[in-house]
Amino acid sequence: MRKNLAVAGIVCFGLVLGGVFYLRQSPDGPAQAIKKAAKTKASIEATVPLAIGAKAPAFKTQGALDGKPFAVSLAGMLEEGPLVLYFFPKVFTQGCTLEAREFAEKTPEFNAIGANIIGMSGDDLNGLTRFGAEECRDSFAVAQATPDIIDGYGVAVAPGAKMTNRVSFVIDQTGTVRFVHSAPDYKDHVRLTLQAVKELQGDSPLEAVGL
Repeated sequence: MRKNLAVAGIVCFGLVLGGVFYLRQSPDGPAQAIKKAAKTKASIEATVPLAIGAKAPAFKTQGALDGKPFAVSLAGMLEEGPLVLYFFPKVFTQGCTLEAREFAEKTPEFNAIGANIIGMSGDDLNGLTRFGAEECRDSFAVAQATPDIIDGYGVAVAPGAKMTNRVSFVIDQTGTVRFVHSAPDYKDHVRLTLQAVKELQGDSPLEAVGL
């Protein structure tokens, strides 16, 4: 028993000594190494999207449709039916443009089963208005993802960042998140959210994808 305790003590001491050696050998020094580790942990935590079954945080922000700005709220959008709320990183980038065009193409199918779509990013309203007209073809609204919205839905690319990850939510009329798809590749976001809305309207169980 004593022998086992002695061995365990030596192993623990070795691990501590190794950690101290790593910190001393870090090119940034111990303090910076600790900060980097903490930042990495925070980044991982900050990129976890809102879960299925959670209440979608209420929001009010500025959006655009048909080239015209207007006030957007979650409550207002849900009055008309379930909502597909999709976050994208940046207007006029390749993946976001292709995703917007696909959502635009499928908008009539979403509308036919009672759902609306809104795309959000951290871009300014002018850029979003132009993107909505040119790439979303004014088929659905786009809106500014404010820092509070980004934090509330857990879609920041990093703590405090204004840019969002690519995450799509399906929210029912009670304000409950019923489906989540998180993936940097734009492919499948439209297909999976359309499928989720169809299942929702049929009241079938939904699952998270890409988390």
